[in-house]
Amino acid sequence: MNNQDFSVSFLVDQKPQQAYDAINNVRGWWSGEVEGNTDKLNDEFTYSYPPYHYSKHKLVEMIPGKKVVWLVTDSSLNFVEDKTEWNGTKITFDITEKDGQTEVRFTHHGLVPKNECYNDCSNAWTGYITNSLRNLITTGKA
Repeated sequence: MNNQDFSVSFLVDQKPQQAYDAINNVRGWWSGEVEGNTDKLNDEFTYSYPPYHYSKHKLVEMIPGKKVVWLVTDSSLNFVEDKTEWNGTKITFDITEKDGQTEVRFTHHGLVPKNECYNDCSNAWTGYITNSLRNLITTGKA
């Protein structure tokens, strides 16, 4: 991991498998339109939030209760000059047990401060991960 890559984490009392299952329920925590399957290795799905954001993701690594990795295969960010800034980046969810709790660490590899979308994208990810995803894990609702 590049220490410049955007990363955020949180702790919950739920088991690692519950966090893993919630992460794979993308429609449950990411607002906007999600099309395609999001819960098996090699699944591909698109996320769109018209007119600002479109991205296509492929699940390239899945270790139940431990890790989920998405590869961004296509993107169109309509609020920055380089609309394909996310292409080829990876989004990783690492799940670990820590002192009786579960830590979820989200990292968007390739989302770095020099990117034009860094501030807007990192702020959006922080909200989705620390609020929406965390709430889905802890309460069953985003």
